[in-house]
Amino acid sequence: MLNQHSIEEIAEIHNLLTDIKQEYKKGIKPIILKNSSNLFNNPHTVPKLKKIQINRGLGLVAQNKNVLKKSIEEFEKITGQKPIITKSKKAIAGFKIRENMELGLTVTLRGEKMYTFLTKLIFFTFAQIRDFRGLSLRSFDKAGNFTFGLQEQLIFPEIDYDDVEQTQGFTITIVLENCLPKYRRTTMDRILNGMILFKFLRFPLNDVGYYAKYSSFSEINQIWDKKRHLKRKRWSQE
Repeated sequence: MLNQHSIEEIAEIHNLLTDIKQEYKKGIKPIILKNSSNLFNNPHTVPKLKKIQINRGLGLVAQNKNVLKKSIEEFEKITGQKPIITKSKKAIAGFKIRENMELGLTVTLRGEKMYTFLTKLIFFTFAQIRDFRGLSLRSFDKAGNFTFGLQEQLIFPEIDYDDVEQTQGFTITIVLENCLPKYRRTTMDRILNGMILFKFLRFPLNDVGYYAKYSSFSEINQIWDKKRHLKRKRWSQE
């Protein structure tokens, strides 16, 4: 028999699946303001989604018109929007790249298309990844945006397995809008805002519990600095 907690969890998932935008406005945002009033004393400081950018680098293969056309069709099926062809800004002889050469594709999603793609990504796409163990918190950048890569396009339900000649991945960047006061405009505050929002959106972050043993963000900062210093030391020795 389901307990009260299970019923509430099922109701939250149902609301996110039905309309993730309305659930953010009427469910997630008021709860964040109520439970974290010390962090968010103004409704405008609550983190929200700004846009989702999807990129695919094709390299010199983009000169093949059939490959480029196939990639454009896949982008249109997955995102519902025609991609922009990215071109090189200057010539690099060592990589056999000429100026204004077609090298990849990019799509920027906003509004309804962004929320539709995010719902599909969280509740359907991640479940299709083999041995999926969640996404790392280290994918947050200094601005609080989250970037991760997908190795193949077959995990999206719109792609037919028989139509795929070559598996190609994506780089997805979820850009958040953080209107923070001056005393909270640090990297850790932006990452914290992203973690809070992703938790309510049921984003599969795998190492959130790893940082629960630290009592303050200064300790986490020290750990990250030590790891960064060790990496630089290892590179210098090589």
